[in-house]
Amino acid sequence: MLWFAQFTAIFGFSFAFPFLPLYIKSLGVADPHELALWTGAAGGASGFALALLSPVWGLLADRYGRKPMLIRAMVGGGVTVGLMAFARGPLDLVFLRLLQGAFSGTVAATTTLVATGTPRARVGWAMGILSSAVALGSAVGPFAGGLAAGRIGLRNTFLAGGLLLLLAVAPVILAVREAPFQRPARGSLGVLPSLRAAGGGSLAAIAVLLAAQTLLQLAFSGAQSVIPLKLIAIVPHDTATVTGLAFGVAGVASATAAVLYSRVAARTGYRRLAAATATLAAGALALLGVAPGVALVILATTLTGFCFGTIGPATSAMLGLEAPVAVQGRIFGLSASATALGFALGPLLGGTMAGVVSVSAALFTTAGVALLLGVLLSAAAREPQR
Repeated sequence: MLWFAQFTAIFGFSFAFPFLPLYIKSLGVADPHELALWTGAAGGASGFALALLSPVWGLLADRYGRKPMLIRAMVGGGVTVGLMAFARGPLDLVFLRLLQGAFSGTVAATTTLVATGTPRARVGWAMGILSSAVALGSAVGPFAGGLAAGRIGLRNTFLAGGLLLLLAVAPVILAVREAPFQRPARGSLGVLPSLRAAGGGSLAAIAVLLAAQTLLQLAFSGAQSVIPLKLIAIVPHDTATVTGLAFGVAGVASATAAVLYSRVAARTGYRRLAAATATLAAGALALLGVAPGVALVILATTLTGFCFGTIGPATSAMLGLEAPVAVQGRIFGLSASATALGFALGPLLGGTMAGVVSVSAALFTTAGVALLLGVLLSAAAREPQR
């Protein structure tokens, strides 16, 4: 039931998010350079807010429970995404994206709930299954959203996405049961005590994983924000449908990788698998930069989705194995901040590079970030004990 709730929530988010550039264009931003900059600002706004508030939500999750935080994230996301349908200009959209980041965060809330209720030996498998819900929702959402946008319009697409998020609350309230947990002492609720509680060896390992998650999301969201701009140049008509198809196929690849990765990781180890797929992702992003047509864009986007669908759950599993149960809410709160920081900086980096230089330059830059991620995981990460 938790898988279904997460799938529905991500479906709602991704139902409209890939079409931000098209929506901003419909709000009166016609100049391609301005469109790229506003796309970066809107894409990054929610990430900055989420990065600032995720440690707070993680702290509250450890004290009051993970299930209430998941309900809060779904309701907050549903309301703010729905309100985007009524934006009067790009500035309104940026403001609502800030609110979305401040009050949502379903992935972090669900990840913490799963990590604290799963035996250590099954953490990798559980993270893969959860990531498959995220990836599949990200796959079906853009495809369905692209079809809907062509029929009901972009504004109503945002409204429908918000309603889907609110619907995801029902199975959480009715069917999800949180395992009993011990509330930590008040004096241990700070960010630094959370890291110290992980122990000497885990402290450095967690820091490396948090940096890796930032780089992962930086590369992913940076590419995701400019791929629609590339498709606008290639297919000026019916761009929403083609964009939905590209993200949809990539999401299916990501979901497949998330389900299967744990079998490969059992033989190779999480660290080696994540490092190798990060390097492969760099090549796929570079291919996107030179892709001359729709078919190659979809192929490269699919390969990128497969790679990110492996790296994401692998690093989350490593983090879950490194963090003590008593502070996992706070550790995953820090993880959400690290991910959100990358989510914020990625669109800004991609949008700025696309607006000032070119879309291809933006994609080459994200390829460089993915390559840096591979080097970091290979050189500095450690394989956690299972």
